[in-house]
Amino acid sequence: MNHIEKLEKLIAASVSPYHCITAAEAQLSAAGFESLSLAESWDLSKGKSYYINVFDSTLIAFSVGESLSDSPSLRLAASHTDWPCLKVKPSPEVTSGQYGKLNVEVYGGPLLGTWMDRPLSMAGKVSVIGENVMNPKTIFVDFKRPVLTIPNLAIHMNRDANKGVAINAQVDMLPLLTLITDQLSKDHYFEDALSREIGVSREDILDYEIYIYSTESGTYVGLNKEFYSAPRLDNLTSVQACITGIIESKNEDGIHAIALYDNEEIGSSTKQGAASPLLERILEKVYLSLGFNREVFLNGLFSGFMLSLDVAHAVHPNHEEKCDIKNKIYMGDGVAIKLASSQSYATDASSTAVIEGICRSLSIPYKKFSNRSDMRGGSTLGSISSCLLNMRTVDVGVPLVGMHSVREVMGSQDQGGLVGVVVGFFSA
Repeated sequence: MNHIEKLEKLIAASVSPYHCITAAEAQLSAAGFESLSLAESWDLSKGKSYYINVFDSTLIAFSVGESLSDSPSLRLAASHTDWPCLKVKPSPEVTSGQYGKLNVEVYGGPLLGTWMDRPLSMAGKVSVIGENVMNPKTIFVDFKRPVLTIPNLAIHMNRDANKGVAINAQVDMLPLLTLITDQLSKDHYFEDALSREIGVSREDILDYEIYIYSTESGTYVGLNKEFYSAPRLDNLTSVQACITGIIESKNEDGIHAIALYDNEEIGSSTKQGAASPLLERILEKVYLSLGFNREVFLNGLFSGFMLSLDVAHAVHPNHEEKCDIKNKIYMGDGVAIKLASSQSYATDASSTAVIEGICRSLSIPYKKFSNRSDMRGGSTLGSISSCLLNMRTVDVGVPLVGMHSVREVMGSQDQGGLVGVVVGFFSA
């Protein structure tokens, strides 16, 4: 498969962060990576590769060089598995006349209007009664078909719609699920549908985390297929680049790792997010399991290097004025190296120079990107994670338009460049 085909396959599978991790595990397992348990002792060997599923929505994978030195080098690449969307609330059944809707909340910062009039489905994680009260049974669910839609209000009922309309998340964004009938429980139609989907009784369901997702597939756009339009490009482009990068690169004498974090879109301050000590603790466990002491581990951190992978803002075809007057990037320009004096992007001159050197040596197109000085851009997990790990970090990603829309658009050649950067980084 080419790079877009690999990305397309991941997007189709990643209908929730949980399903993203399952898809990542499948790729890594097929490449020979072995599964480890987070809370058990590890027996690691040189020349082998491993992965750890962290609370179902985060994954850490690493490879151990065949001939480790007394002070092995440490290289990391990180991205995130979540995206802005809608999430089902507890007791979500809401009726309006004959309509059965779902009560949802906004996760992250989506462009809400883009979610309207789309075929939508539901996927996520369900906890049900198990044999041990401290370990409920987990079932991952995907309805795999359009079951929801969020209708727009017709122009005849809102004559000022094309002048810009404020969207109320509690009023305007409740998805339509069903028609109320005598055979349908008005109080439990969602939970009844969920129980049928996973094959357990409604009474056995303890809790759930269900995300709304677009069922639309990705597609090429443009006279010569210059662009690729799909849901969840932010940040599955980077997730796939991390996975391909660690699989396809060679590791002779270092420790190479990828971190696929959940919860970046809501600030990363969770037990499985980049603002937690998770990665540092796992890396220390790796070093200790290989027979190194804590000093060697700390030396690895201080001399290590991390790639933070997340998408960048390409020049919008109708709003070029929203970009910096000099440091901007178009779709198709290659990889964006993201710079900010505020350190919202964790990049400095020395780390930038490393990535520039890799891009030049491998003939990978790239450009440096900065936001307008009078506009606050987004931030990434790079600055958060590098602050905890105390290592050099650089933020890179593919440029796209429509960021945080239900569908985003990127240059169809840029994914190959991003993968090339990660492979080159791990192989250098």
